[in-house]
Amino acid sequence: MNDKETLIQADKGQQAIAIHLITKDGLEEFLKGRTVPQRAALEAQRFAGEAGSHAILPEGDGWSVVTGVAKADALSTWCLAKLPQALPAGTYRLASAEPGAALLGWVSAQYRFERYLSDPKPEGPRTLLTGQPKAIDGILAEAAATALVRDLVNTPAEDMGPTDLEAHAEAIAKPHGAVVRVTRGDALQTEFPMIHAVGRAAARSHAPRLIEIEWGDPAHPRVAVVGKGVCFDSGGLDIKPSSGMLLMKKDMGGAAHALALAQLVMDANLPVRLHVLVPAVENAIAGNAFRPGDVLRSRAGISVEIGNTDAEGRLVLGDALTRAGEDKPELMIDFATLTGAARVALGPDLPALFARLDDTAHALIDAGTAVDDPCWRLPLYDGYREFLKSDIADINNAGTGGFAGATTAALFLDRFVPEGIDWAHFDTFAWRPSAKPGRPKGGDALGLRAAWHMLRKRYSA
Repeated sequence: MNDKETLIQADKGQQAIAIHLITKDGLEEFLKGRTVPQRAALEAQRFAGEAGSHAILPEGDGWSVVTGVAKADALSTWCLAKLPQALPAGTYRLASAEPGAALLGWVSAQYRFERYLSDPKPEGPRTLLTGQPKAIDGILAEAAATALVRDLVNTPAEDMGPTDLEAHAEAIAKPHGAVVRVTRGDALQTEFPMIHAVGRAAARSHAPRLIEIEWGDPAHPRVAVVGKGVCFDSGGLDIKPSSGMLLMKKDMGGAAHALALAQLVMDANLPVRLHVLVPAVENAIAGNAFRPGDVLRSRAGISVEIGNTDAEGRLVLGDALTRAGEDKPELMIDFATLTGAARVALGPDLPALFARLDDTAHALIDAGTAVDDPCWRLPLYDGYREFLKSDIADINNAGTGGFAGATTAALFLDRFVPEGIDWAHFDTFAWRPSAKPGRPKGGDALGLRAAWHMLRKRYSA
């Protein structure tokens, strides 16, 4: 991707190619003021004003762009996102509107993941001008956070193991003077036994750890953000089929969201005491791998029978949530690529949201809707706790019967969050199986901006 600062700029009257916004119903009126060659050009390109379509319009010695939008006076995040991929490098401005929310889609559409290409094809920037320069820094921060999630998730597990997640946490924390603590080795086994058990079969270079970031004034409200950092998930001894393992580099997508949210909070200097926790492991197979039927002791003192080693994400999160709860945060949010059941229920685009408090759930849903980052609430239904019963331990990590898999996973996590804490859980896919305007195939941030805008509204001074 080009330098994000070159992708949107303040409009100071510089030379730029005009973009005309047209609704389907407004096309006839627009054509009345056009010359015969211009109308002929639009007809030749079969431009009918459909949202997302565009055409090139001759303008004297140059040209302009006509693009269809659903509403010309209320632009969405993604309504212009096709254009940067279709137009040549250059500087553009909207002819009769401010881009507003569409600025983020314009920047995000120019994301490229080229780390492993031996001969990447550099492209010049498509720059969009705005008459609202105060909005630029916030848009660029959100675009950078989105790109961070995409980069981390797209990177293969060999180059994005627990050590690499730790390095990224350090890089995010350092510019803000945040403190990073990492627990590994014997200390991890003693203090966070479930994180250690899940990750102990990995190679030494991918050894498990708990990564913590602390930032902000201790007098400010404490907010904990937890992200599942399973850098690769083989399924463990309950091994996945090859088709199920193919995308498991993305199983640290929750950690990517947590780190990106931390970056947004610190960049904005939000008045909170931030505590970020990333349990980073690889769920590998070796002679010392944890087994189906084992009983693990957790940091909370709760014993967990292992019904399935492929339900490992909730184990590492259990210890991390327990640690986060010990400092009594006012709010706790976790992100995790936790269950296939959430994807069956809601598909790839909608993160499943679970929350203890209705007000928090509504605030997250409303924030996501407002910024085109929707999520959908599923129930923390107490009646399904019976699916997690164990005959020999306090709880089983795998629900029985195959019903309500996303809910039973969330109920498992709920057991490790102390009572009285306002807690929300995102079961997110962190992946886009097919491209959409501004959102390429691959890793993606789903639920990140919903959480960020909720936090900003709740805690801005």
